[in-house]
Amino acid sequence: MVEEKGRGKEMTLRAVFFTGLFLAVMSFAGQHVSVANAAEIKIGVMNVQRVLVESVSGKAAKNMFEAKAKELKAKFQAEENSLVAMQQEIEKKSSAWSAEKKESEVREYQKKGREFQVKTEDARFELKQLQDKELEPILKTMQTVVDTYGKKNGYTVILDSKIGVLYSNNAIDVSADLTKALDQAMKK
Repeated sequence: MVEEKGRGKEMTLRAVFFTGLFLAVMSFAGQHVSVANAAEIKIGVMNVQRVLVESVSGKAAKNMFEAKAKELKAKFQAEENSLVAMQQEIEKKSSAWSAEKKESEVREYQKKGREFQVKTEDARFELKQLQDKELEPILKTMQTVVDTYGKKNGYTVILDSKIGVLYSNNAIDVSADLTKALDQAMKK
């Protein structure tokens, strides 16, 4: 029993020693590599959402999307108002109705509510498809623009500032340049 405790302690000490040695070697190697490559790294940051919203084609897509959403909302407004009125009538008059009349009205209200829900879900799906359809060519062009801009200007990497970047200096933000380049590319 005492021998087992001694062996366990010895194993733990070896593990700690080798782990420390491994970390020291990796730390030294990491410093050497990062110092050698630091002069060659050029990082840019962009806000993809801002580029989309501020570009001419992005604004046009947004306006089209908002117009369609407004159209669909107006289309469903009368039906929604009818459902609200039906609910209010059930709440007000249900105590005076017979059990069969009340049950019939509630069933009718639920049926119309389900139909309305299906229609609004279809409208949301239609809006999503429209959004995807309008944004797809813009996003494809933006990818090409970012690639071209990055290569032309010697960037190692261009990151989206809204995904995983906790801090960046405004001096490396290339969003405005990429918005201009996207506008030029979309004109072609």
